[in-house]
Amino acid sequence: MSLDILQLLLLFIAGVFGGILNSIAGGGSFITFPALIFVGVPPIVANATNTFASCAGYLSGSFAFRRQILIDRANLPKIITLSILGGFSGSLLLIYTSEQQFLYAVPWLLLAATLLFIFGEKANLALQQHSKDSDQHSGFIALFLALFLFSVGIFGGFFNAGLGVIGLSYLAIAGYRDINLMNGLKLLISTCASAMAIVIFIFSDLIQWYSGIAVMVGTLTGGYVAAHLSQRVPQIIVRRFVIFSSVSITLYFFYSTYL
Repeated sequence: MSLDILQLLLLFIAGVFGGILNSIAGGGSFITFPALIFVGVPPIVANATNTFASCAGYLSGSFAFRRQILIDRANLPKIITLSILGGFSGSLLLIYTSEQQFLYAVPWLLLAATLLFIFGEKANLALQQHSKDSDQHSGFIALFLALFLFSVGIFGGFFNAGLGVIGLSYLAIAGYRDINLMNGLKLLISTCASAMAIVIFIFSDLIQWYSGIAVMVGTLTGGYVAAHLSQRVPQIIVRRFVIFSSVSITLYFFYSTYL
């Protein structure tokens, strides 16, 4: 499939907005994934391409937070290994999912990511309190956290949108409190899961390179712009915009898929 200049420009602009949202509040894939669908990229290829485009931002962000990440060096082998294994499993699941099955799953995946974005903080607080009340079951909690992290990787390998929100949910439940460390580890988890998935997608010829590069360049540009805007724009405004756009996009996909 060939893309004309206007479509590539649209994908670049979507990438810019996605990069800004990712840097300030998260949720950039709520913009970039639908944009790929809009220009005619098939759903599974659009998902794989969006994963490719997003990974550059994850990687650069991880590098920027490298000092914070190294504070938790004792847990890094576990985090990296489970994220990679999850990403590998999720990407294989995507490959063996038919286009029709994935199309039917997309609205539900978007709904899950949207609800996590809206209610994730409250759910995290409740689960944190439960984990404090259950310290005597430390072995069970450790297993639960390992499976949770593995599941985060699976989600990232199968469907990239909302990955950062789910990664933060895992870190909050795991007992992390330093927001800079959490952001760094969130990016590391996203990088590992996405990079593993991209390797599988490349061998499966699922990445639309021109559209992916257009989104990726836009995402990196948006991330750079956000570094200057993040101190000026109230995060509550950005958060409300992400909620509005994600709810609207989710409703659209439910309508177009099931009605």
